[in-house]
Amino acid sequence: MSDKTTNFAALIPARYASSRFPGKPLVDIYGKPMIQHVYERASEIFEQCAIATDDKRIADAVKAFDGKFIMTASHHQSGTDRCAEASEIALKELGWKIDVVVNIQGDEPFMKAEQLRQICACFDNENTQIATLIKKIETETELFDINKPKVVVDTNGRAIYFSRNPIPFMRGKSKDQWLNNHVYYKHIGMYAYRLNALRDISKLKSGKLEIAESLEQLRWIENGLMIQTSLTDIENLSVDTPEDLAQLLSKGNL
Repeated sequence: MSDKTTNFAALIPARYASSRFPGKPLVDIYGKPMIQHVYERASEIFEQCAIATDDKRIADAVKAFDGKFIMTASHHQSGTDRCAEASEIALKELGWKIDVVVNIQGDEPFMKAEQLRQICACFDNENTQIATLIKKIETETELFDINKPKVVVDTNGRAIYFSRNPIPFMRGKSKDQWLNNHVYYKHIGMYAYRLNALRDISKLKSGKLEIAESLEQLRWIENGLMIQTSLTDIENLSVDTPEDLAQLLSKGNL
């Protein structure tokens, strides 16, 4: 996807190892590996699109459906770091023109094209360096789930802080009343970065906030980088365990 001023590249980081779901990118969903579903959806939007992996099994699967892949080192601790290396390879070896890299989660075969377009639209503002999506929290269970990171934004939609706990704390209100008195947002784990910003953040060392919350985006905030958010009303459905997949397929999401 590109316009007159911005060249977008979509990278889908994929690793084979997973403590909860080994081989997850290759799990069969309606006759296709999960990573193929993600790739095909991304390819509808982006001309420059590839899967970034360090595993030959994933590379062979991508080759089998005529997809593009980029082999990266195996030491990366995050999808962002893998995207940083893959983007440099794409520039030098594939001849891609890249202004913005979109990091698409390889375990979200149910993502919508609208969300990809939405995150790209954040870069209509030339001051946007990093962008991500957020969604309004609707239930108390979700609000207090530490596995669903929350985000606080300013009046311009820029992220102030991410946390596994609800922020702000509603003093004087019982927890069952928090949602009635404040709008809380959860983070949707899709990112896009201007190339220079991606290069910068890949060089940063882990910070105290990131280590405390185990959220990589806090490293960027702690180092003064601005993260622009965009509000979506689409629920992202990720596959973290075999049980997740069975539940999502039972609902007919694809």
